Amino acid sequence: MKLTHLNEKGYAKMVDVGDKDETSRTATAQGKILMKKETLERVTRGEMKKGDVIAVAQVAGIMGAKNTPQIIPMCHSIQLVGVDLEFEPDFADNSLSAKCTCRSVGKTGVEMEALTGVSTALLTVYDMCKAIDKDMIISDICLLEKKGGKSGDYLRK
Repeated sequence: MKLTHLNEKGYAKMVDVGDKDETSRTATAQGKILMKKETLERVTRGEMKKGDVIAVAQVAGIMGAKNTPQIIPMCHSIQLVGVDLEFEPDFADNSLSAKCTCRSVGKTGVEMEALTGVSTALLTVYDMCKAIDKDMIISDICLLEKKGGKSGDYLRK
């Protein structure tokens, strides 16, 4: 299998997508952050000193998705047409899950934007709660699905 991010000399390169067709593309990624029960309760009640954790994480996730090419070296700058984040507390395992869906119409996919968006959102939760809970664990970040593009659709089993 030929790696597309290497040139003929084996050096890193950005893949040329100039000849690809523009199509509608969607990707959804998820992850979660495990925390102490008291931390999750304070987050869901809006009682953190730094403010509304979920609202700030929502905006941070959108910003992360929009800025993906600035932090992931081989990502193309793309025109996102939509970014949405959803959060769901789970008191059974004291976690907060985040899901990021990105949409674009373009020549390359939005998987990295969705993964970066969810990662940035969860890192923001950590940042806003670390004063009371440094033991938080960010985990299970993965691509759930993607639609569109030359390689077709993908759905995590």
